[in-house]
Amino acid sequence: MRERDDMTFPFSEYQRRLGELRGRMAERLLDAVIISDAENIMYLTDYQTTGYSFFQALVVPLEGEPWMVTRKLEESNVIARTWVELSRPYPDSGDAIQMLVSSLVEFGLAGQTIGYERNSYYFTAYHQDYFHTSFTKSRLMDCFGIVEESRIRKSAVELEVMQKAAVATKAAMKAGIEAVQAGATENEIGAAACQAMFAAGGEIPAVMPYVTSGPRTMIGHASWEGRIVQPGEHVFLEMAGCYRRYHTAMMRTVVCGELTDSMYKSQELMKLALKTARKEFRPGMTVSDADKMMRNIIRENDVGAKLITRSGYSIGIAFPPSWDEGYIMSLFQGDSTPLMPGMTFHLIPWMWGIDGDKSCGISDTFYITENGCGTFFEDFEQDFTVKPDNGAVPSKNVSDIQQKMNQPKKKAAKAPQ
Repeated sequence: MRERDDMTFPFSEYQRRLGELRGRMAERLLDAVIISDAENIMYLTDYQTTGYSFFQALVVPLEGEPWMVTRKLEESNVIARTWVELSRPYPDSGDAIQMLVSSLVEFGLAGQTIGYERNSYYFTAYHQDYFHTSFTKSRLMDCFGIVEESRIRKSAVELEVMQKAAVATKAAMKAGIEAVQAGATENEIGAAACQAMFAAGGEIPAVMPYVTSGPRTMIGHASWEGRIVQPGEHVFLEMAGCYRRYHTAMMRTVVCGELTDSMYKSQELMKLALKTARKEFRPGMTVSDADKMMRNIIRENDVGAKLITRSGYSIGIAFPPSWDEGYIMSLFQGDSTPLMPGMTFHLIPWMWGIDGDKSCGISDTFYITENGCGTFFEDFEQDFTVKPDNGAVPSKNVSDIQQKMNQPKKKAAKAPQ
């Protein structure tokens, strides 16, 4: 192993992570594991690339040096970014699984018990079937979750990196809020948020900001599509800043006009849910009880809204298509897993269907401490931002404008030869 000066964390942090992984491997009687999940490879080595749709894997033997199997182009990331010294790349015209099999044979693991992540996004069913039929001498075991057992609790240095991601999140949200006004397009709001996010040191997030206005706030996971914000409407904003693939996220709401009674009641309930979480979440509380505490607060409303999703999810390392670690842990009913120091959650007591046609959100990213919890956004206003329209911006014909945007552009005439 080699230490590099520009790795995200001290070399000792990666040694600790690798040691914990090998401890669990020994408990499960595994001679080696094949790690193909992009977030897990990043966690163990600092390796990252946008080319993770090509097969890639980190092979960790119980003893001896780990090695990478990657596309030849991506080997440069192994060399430039990680402490890993061994790699077995395959060319674009080559066979990734055959390279994996031949490397396992080369390093003496034929006939051994090998773990692999059966639920990894990019170790496809086709590749897994091919692997099973090509490597019949070994016992192949599903070890999905073996790395996540460490990832769920962030170390002190990870929390410091997430603080840097939070700087980008706050900058993006502040700019997005400032850009909201009747007459602005959702695209303009999103552009302002992204510019501020990156200028503040943020890197490309796993998901770009969500910006929806008026009736479009009822569409799950929608974002800007050129719609013009109308006087009296509200705008829903959700975004996550990213630093070294670690994310922190928040939701906020802007109202262009008067704050109605139902919107005010919704604001106060969401703030109460977050305040209660900040006060009550602590090590030992179960996931189920944490979810129930927040869900009960949102349920007690008279504005017709519901919390139709989980009330929170683990957040940290992420690659597209999602910024969350919810597959590791989400706040659901019936889960008796206790909260532990170092866990980080995006808590989302958002309200869907206010007055039957509006959705709003206020959310924060929290971290569990030794005796309670804290937030990455301590100093960021939670109240809805209210911007009186004063009748200064006339309503525009949204359908006409969108129709023009969707019209194919005329091809330029070719210059005479």
